[in-house]
Amino acid sequence: MRLNGEISRGEGEEKEAGTTAFSSGGCGQKVVVGYALTSKKKKSFLQPSLTGLARNKGINFVAIDLNKPLPEQGPFDVVLHKLLGEEWHGIIEDYRQKHPEVTVLDPPGAIQHLHNRQSMLQDVVDLNLSDCNGKVGIPRQLVITKEKDPSTIPYEVAKAGMKLPLVAKPLVVDGSAKSHELFLAYDEFSLSELEPPLVLQEFVNHGGLLFKIYIVGDTIKIVRRFSLPNISKRELSKVAGVFRFPRVSCAAASADDADLDPSIAEHPPRPLLEKLARELRHRLGLRLFNIDMIREHGTKDVFYVIDINYFPGYGKMPDYEHIFTDFLLNLVQSKCKKKLTT
Repeated sequence: MRLNGEISRGEGEEKEAGTTAFSSGGCGQKVVVGYALTSKKKKSFLQPSLTGLARNKGINFVAIDLNKPLPEQGPFDVVLHKLLGEEWHGIIEDYRQKHPEVTVLDPPGAIQHLHNRQSMLQDVVDLNLSDCNGKVGIPRQLVITKEKDPSTIPYEVAKAGMKLPLVAKPLVVDGSAKSHELFLAYDEFSLSELEPPLVLQEFVNHGGLLFKIYIVGDTIKIVRRFSLPNISKRELSKVAGVFRFPRVSCAAASADDADLDPSIAEHPPRPLLEKLARELRHRLGLRLFNIDMIREHGTKDVFYVIDINYFPGYGKMPDYEHIFTDFLLNLVQSKCKKKLTT
């Protein structure tokens, strides 16, 4: 089972844990979580604070060896994975179908849905959250396919009636730093400098603040991050060109302790977030994701979802160790209860 790309190999204590004779099922016994993660994801997620707490709670993280058939490994109670590629997709889907007793987080087909920015936000468009103390939508957007000549982008934008400035994002989200790059286009003509395939979104002034809403099963955690500042009409009339930005919502841009205008910093209403998270869990078929949300500047209750990410950087989420270990234990315990009642 050799796969392309950078992967996490079994090593040290974690690999040795997999050789211990644990029974799968977790009912009153050790819980075994197999993981197949990139080296980068392993480093950010499997921090000593998480693995130490997990051991104290009876949870063992075991690296999946990608050079061996998956069914020959384990037994596992839960499988965590975030690897790309059709080969891995086929392997984990086959394993999921043949081993229903194992909880696979999450179905590869559902994860794939979030790898395309055209499809990822469609489920938000279809929601009706008007009875939850606020409105949630997505910015107007336009998909520019790979086949399009960049010189035609200004025409496509004008035809769609989109307003400048526009945020440009790569169409495909493949986990690379490049797939999270943003470009801000101030004028129509500079759009031809962009490289398809990409998604163009109308820029919504949002007070320079982004809400990262982490979902771990039924748990919701909100973290504020600094974002792109508001753009005035005066600035728009004076500035031209396309400007590149690195990933906006990085750890260093935390706004949780900043002295912010309350009208900007106030969290979205809890009932709104709970319904949004519940509906998206159901529609996406995922339990581990985060939502990037902004509030339209000058409003109290108008919100836009601008991105949804699978298995995000939970290591940046406060108290993630307790939240995640409780989630894993609840998953296994609920499965045990079902076994006992059937």
